[in-house]
Amino acid sequence: MPRCVCIYCAASQRVDERYRKLAEQVGARLARSGYELIYGGGDVGLMGALARSVHRHGGRVVGVIPEALQEREGIAYELADAIIVTQTLQERKAVMFTRADAFLVLPGGFGTLEEFMEVLTLRQLGYHHKPIVLLNYEGFFDLLLRFFEQLRRERFVPDRWPFAVASTPDEAFALLERALAPTDSSHADRP
Repeated sequence: MPRCVCIYCAASQRVDERYRKLAEQVGARLARSGYELIYGGGDVGLMGALARSVHRHGGRVVGVIPEALQEREGIAYELADAIIVTQTLQERKAVMFTRADAFLVLPGGFGTLEEFMEVLTLRQLGYHHKPIVLLNYEGFFDLLLRFFEQLRRERFVPDRWPFAVASTPDEAFALLERALAPTDSSHADRP
């Protein structure tokens, strides 16, 4: 069974074209690497570009979408290999979390940040040991990472972050592949 990577990213249609191209590049790489995509089920913004690219490159797409969003015309990616419809956003996040073997965070807005913070917090608290990679494309998350550094300096968070940071899709997939490689050792070195 292929490894499943949960990707969080923007649904906004108004973002710069370079972010859409990034999502397409990540989708192509995901498919070529043999990973299955699980994501928020949208056909809009980076979410749609990502899912379409995974399919164009022969990959498998699993969308998880709340019923209220599925009912809006043009929101859901109807060509997904599987669409899981949930009652609430909380249920959607739980399904994505449970099915994922790893998490990759692309540029996004409040929803993306909220999803990232949830899996990050759960990892820090020991509820899972799944790898988390933040793709800091063109410095998109620099301000957030500076804030995290302040949290570390002020001792609100541990010295070692429970996630990895990549600058490029190639770097992100190298981190994921290393973390998902079969091993007999503990999960301590996983991002």
